[in-house]
Amino acid sequence: MSRPPVNPAQPAFGPEENGEPGAGAGAARAAGAAGAAHSAGARPPGIKIVSLVVVAEALTLLGAAAVYGYQLAIGAPVASFAGAVFTLVLLLGFSAWLFATGLFLFRGYRWTRAAALVAQLFVLTIGVPTLTGGLVLPGLAMVLPALAGIVFLFDKKVIAFASRTGGSAPVL
Repeated sequence: MSRPPVNPAQPAFGPEENGEPGAGAGAARAAGAAGAAHSAGARPPGIKIVSLVVVAEALTLLGAAAVYGYQLAIGAPVASFAGAVFTLVLLLGFSAWLFATGLFLFRGYRWTRAAALVAQLFVLTIGVPTLTGGLVLPGLAMVLPALAGIVFLFDKKVIAFASRTGGSAPVL
């Protein structure tokens, strides 16, 4: 659960805590307005699109890991079995990271914008050479969603929505 941002210009205690009744209603409305930005109705379409792109990429990596694992299981020749297992673990780990990024981006957490941007840049570094290497359909299947994700990540509504922090429990 995240807390609304604290304005250092305001006193630490509200008027009700200082003994003034009824003056805290404005603070309650402000906290409610800050929380309303993260309601399900206020979720911009760009968040949904980027989240779907990231989750689709995670599913694609999971499918690639399944095919790769199957190939290892049936005894396909590899130069190094340990290296092949390491590659499989990387595919599974990156897929899990993308699933988490897509889920928490949909919820509006701040850290996910950077993670989603990095993922889209990785996809572009593979998709552009694929596209220019003559594999047009696979290249377009990588480049177009990545470009759409990058464009929507910098949309003002997406930036405003994805500004939620995780909030932490007090230490003491």
